[in-house]
Parts: sequence; C-alpha cells; structure tokens
Amino acid sequence: MLGTGRLTRRVTHAHGAGRSGLGSLIEASAINAAGDALLTVALAGTLFFGLDVNQARGQVALYLLVTMAPFALIAPLIGPALDRTRHARRYAIAATFVVRGLLCWAMAGAVLHGDQVTFLPAAFGVLVLSKAFGVLRAAVTPRVLPDQITLVTANARASFAGLIAASVAAPVGAGLTVLAGADWTLRIATVVFLLGVVFTILLPKHVDVPDVDQAPLDDSEELAEGPASGLPGETKPRRHWRTLPRVGPVVAEAMLANAVLRAFSGFLILYLAFLLRQERFDPVSPNVALGMLATCAGAGGLIGTSLGAWMKARAPRLIVSATLAGVTAVAAASAVFFGLWAALAVVTAAGLGQVLGKLSMDAVVQREIGEEMRSSTFAVSETLHQLVWVVGGLLGLGMSIIADGRVAMAIVAAVLALASALLLSRRTGGHREHRRQKQRQKQRQKQHATLNDAHPEMHT
Repeated sequence: MLGTGRLTRRVTHAHGAGRSGLGSLIEASAINAAGDALLTVALAGTLFFGLDVNQARGQVALYLLVTMAPFALIAPLIGPALDRTRHARRYAIAATFVVRGLLCWAMAGAVLHGDQVTFLPAAFGVLVLSKAFGVLRAAVTPRVLPDQITLVTANARASFAGLIAASVAAPVGAGLTVLAGADWTLRIATVVFLLGVVFTILLPKHVDVPDVDQAPLDDSEELAEGPASGLPGETKPRRHWRTLPRVGPVVAEAMLANAVLRAFSGFLILYLAFLLRQERFDPVSPNVALGMLATCAGAGGLIGTSLGAWMKARAPRLIVSATLAGVTAVAAASAVFFGLWAALAVVTAAGLGQVLGKLSMDAVVQREIGEEMRSSTFAVSETLHQLVWVVGGLLGLGMSIIADGRVAMAIVAAVLALASALLLSRRTGGHREHRRQKQRQKQRQKQHATLNDAHPEMHT
C-alpha cells in the first residue's frame, strides 16, 4: 500500500509538478473525484435502484430540475466572487471541501429518516460546490504550471488522476451501499472531502497572490464606478457582478462544441440506464448490463484523458471538431446495429468525447482569457455545461418512455450532425469576416499611403 502511494506521488509530482505545486493540485483533484464518486453512488442507490422504474424516473427528473433551476443566477455570482478572492484561493478551495463534507453528513441523516426537505437542497449545494472546485482548479492551474508541462497535459493529468480515484471509489461505495446503506456511503464521503483540505493546504503560497501588474482593489473600483478613462489599451479589471464575461469567438466555439458533447452524454446516461432497466439483453441481466455501461463510460473517459495528454497542445479547436464528428459517426452506427454492444460502444465514445472536449476547452480558456476574469469564464462554462447536461438528461428520461434504441440513436445522430454543421458554418463565417477585416485594413492603409504621396506637405 505504501509502495502504491509512493508510486502515485512520484507520477503526480513528475516533470517539476512537485516543485511548482501542480502535484498537490492533482492530488486534490483526485480526492475531489473520489468524494464525488461516493456521492454519485449514494444518490443512485437512493434515487434510482431503490425504486421501481416509474418512481425512479420521477425522482430523477425532480432531482435534475432542482439542480438546474438556480444555476442561471449562480454563474454571475460565483465566478466574479472567485475573481475577487484571488488572494485567498487556497482557502476558497478548502472551503468547497469542508462545506461539502458537512452537507454529505446532513444528507446521510436525511436518507436515514426519509427527509426530502433536507436531502434535495443539500444535494444541490454539493453539486454547486463541486462546480466551484472545478472552476478554481482550472483558474489556478496556470499559476502552478511548470515549464516542462503544457496546459493540456496538466489538465489531462488532473483528469486522469480524478478518473482513477473515481474508478476505485465507485465500486467501494457501491459495495458499502449494498452492505450498510447509502447513509454510510455519504458518511465516508464526508471523511474523503475533509481529507481534501490537507492537500489544499499543501498548495504553494503564490497561488493566493495576484499578478504584480494587476491594479489594487481600490483602483479597480474607481475605474469601474468612475468615468471611463478613454485610454486605448486599458487593461484594469472592471466590475462584472451582474454581467457574464465577454469571450472571443475561439472560446465561444469551444464552449458550444463542448456543450453539445455534454448534452449528448447526459442524454445517453439516463436514456440507456432506464432502457436497460426496462428491456432485457439476454443472457446479460439488467444489473450486469448497467455495470458494463458504467465501466464503458469510465473507460471512454480514461481513453480520452490519455489521448489529451498525448496530443498535448496540438490544435485544441481541431480536436473538439474531430471528436464531435467521431461521436456523431458512432451514434449513427449504433442506430443501425442497436443492441447491448452498440449501446456500450456509443457510451464509450460519449465518455471519450466529453473528456477530450473538456480538456481542449479548458486549454483554450486558460490561454485566451486573462486571469482577472478567468474564474468568471470558467463559472459560465460550468453553468452552461451543467444546464445542457440536465436538459440532455431530461430528454433521455422522456425518450426512454416513447422511443426504442434505434429510433433514439437515429434522432441523436441527426441532432449531432446538425450541431456539427452549424459549428462548421460559424467557423467558416468567422474566417470570412476576419479576411474581410484584413482586406479593409489593407485598403485603408493603401488609401492613407496614396494620400501622403499626393500631399507630402500634410505628412510633414
């Protein structure tokens, strides 16, 4: 056991990650994923397996709606708040662990006594704080990045460590839920989340220190509240408590493509989970089929993480587009040859696509967006992806009632193809507009040069 721990630490701290603090951030990400996996298993045992199909469908739909409703209001608050606490990022990350641990403890008591009034709000709070941790981790990564590692590789390492930890914690949580109940799984999740505080404190102090070229708080407030200076190139941060940050076309395209992959993942997980409970794929029992489904989804995530680490910084926009095209092709093939193996194949492709899309999008945001509003951008991204995942899940719930596998996969493949075409046309239109702007700029420069030649006295 100690040898495994030393080996894991050697891997996470390789290539300067231990000196820069990236290793501790990766370990905190692994603890975060383990706690989330235990929570997911406990919720599945409470909302899904413990009820018949119709009751489970209603409980899951209610849970999805509760988690979705306030997110549109939370995004403009969490991101800017995290931007303004750059001097205390370690404490903010630690707070996400501590509060989630307390909420899991409260959920354990609620499960034991059937208290839905406590259970659903606590589950929502844990979900929001999990997203807040993701926002903070992504925003902190560039500050602990060693010279030997690229952003995509760092993101892939953190995701890979999280997937490994979740793969270990999920079966343990499932066995504990069967033997002792979901309440004990939630109590163990409390301990795991509190353990994450230890790794957070090990992060270097420079994580909390804003860049030296950023203005103090008073100056930025004066800039935000006072009259505009009108100086070109003004880069001081402005207030954006009530507005979403503006992102460029490259970041917007990455967010939209990743949102499509997230919605597809949410649809597949819930549609196939309920389909496998309703239909038999002999000789495999429904529970075994569900286990195979979860295994393939995890395997797809591991493959996507490995590919992301191998591809490093190679054209993240191209990676997202190619991933979306590949997932569309697999969905279309599964519609033709639908069965248990086709379902497992499309789930693997969805897991791979979701992870690759997320890694590429994080790298784009970390490169394109300045630190003064990076947390806000990631908060908007996480909110968008949670919303589309929930929408996809609700569509999957509804589709599991009215459509068989072939019809559902055919509809999904058509929607994915349409989304790919729209994103491609958006990119083509952006390239055309960029070329027009360059041509107009050249024409203005030529006209200016002609005017100077005709009237040299004006130039002097």
